[in-house]
Amino acid sequence: QVQLVESGGGLVQAGGSLRLSCAASGRTFTYSGMGWFRQAPGKEREFVAAIKWSGGSTYYADSAKGRFTVSRDNAKNTVYLEIFSLKPEDTAIYYCAASTSILFITDHSMSQPALYNFWGQGTQVTVSS
Repeated sequence: QVQLVESGGGLVQAGGSLRLSCAASGRTFTYSGMGWFRQAPGKEREFVAAIKWSGGSTYYADSAKGRFTVSRDNAKNTVYLEIFSLKPEDTAIYYCAASTSILFITDHSMSQPALYNFWGQGTQVTVSS
């Protein structure tokens, strides 16, 4: 089975940092890339960052550039999302997702939820002011 499990969320004071993890199990060798999305209450799920499994190229949403870093550890089948200088606006449930699509090559494509086949259950990030 394919499974994605996020961890690392919690309550953090504004200005702090956090590292989220997404551990993948199953047929991870078929993944073309993984992405991070977030969803705040009452808002649409939005793209945050993505990384190609082979090569490690990254792509960030404009709102995430400069404060977010996505990385991977192939040996551990794990993808990370580091968030720096946390702001209350970052409060949301953060989801990781995996894609097997051969179209996982352009910035636009990597930001589209429809490109992803598998999703984790999410981890809550709450930033206090």
